[in-house]
Amino acid sequence: MTLFSTCAFVFARGGSKGLPLKNILPLAGLPLLVYSIKIARELDSLIPIYVSTDCPDIARIAEAYGASIIDRPAELASDTASEWLAWQHAVQYVVDNHGPFDRFLSLPPTAPLRNVIDVQRCVDSLTNDVDIVLTMTPARRNPWFNMVVADNANCVHLINGTSSHCRRQDSPECFDLTTVAYVAHPSFILKSSGIWDGVVRGVEIPTERALDIDTPLDYEIARYLVENKNLNSIISSHG
Repeated sequence: MTLFSTCAFVFARGGSKGLPLKNILPLAGLPLLVYSIKIARELDSLIPIYVSTDCPDIARIAEAYGASIIDRPAELASDTASEWLAWQHAVQYVVDNHGPFDRFLSLPPTAPLRNVIDVQRCVDSLTNDVDIVLTMTPARRNPWFNMVVADNANCVHLINGTSSHCRRQDSPECFDLTTVAYVAHPSFILKSSGIWDGVVRGVEIPTERALDIDTPLDYEIARYLVENKNLNSIISSHG
C-alpha cells in the first residue's frame, strides 16, 4: 500500500437547518465544496482528496471535480452527530482501503475565502510535538473587557468577573476559532475523543479570509466579496 504524506478531506453532509444545501450553494459559479477541492489541488496536485458525505448530489459534484467519495453513515450525518466521529470514520476508511498516511487535512466547504498560503502554513505547523493544528482569527469581543452574561433579572455581568482591565487594549488578546483548515496526525484522531484531548496549535488567519459561512448573512457577505472582485484588493492590502 502507498504511504501518502497528506490526505485531504472535505466533510459535507446534506443536511443544514440554518442554510439549506449549504455545502453546494453557488459562489461565483462554483458550488462551495469545490473551493475546498481546488485549494487542495493547488496545495499539491498529487494529494488524494476524499469527500465524506451522505448526499448523492454532493457526491456527484465532488466526483466531477476529481474527488473520491466516502459514504458517510446516516448516524454520522445528523444535526446532532459529532463531526469528530465522521473524521474517525474517514481516516479508518482510507487506512483500510488505501493504506496509512502521515497527515490529515480537513478543508471545510464553509471557508471559501482561504488561500493556499493559509493552508500551507497549517500543514507546516503540524510537528511531532503537536497533535492537531486549527485556525483562529482575532476576536472582536473580549471576555475580560466587553463580553457579558445576563442573569434572570436581565442584569448583565462580565463573563470574567475578576477582570481589572479598564481598556480593551490592556486585556489578554483573544481569538475566535475558524474553519479555514484542520491538520492532525491520523493516529491522534483515531485514539482520541476530540480536539482538546491533545496538544493544539493555532494558526492566525486574517479576518477577511476567515469567514465561516453558517448563516444567510455569511453567505451574502462571501458572495459580495467574491462576485464583486473586492476580495483580491482586500487580501493584497493585508498580505
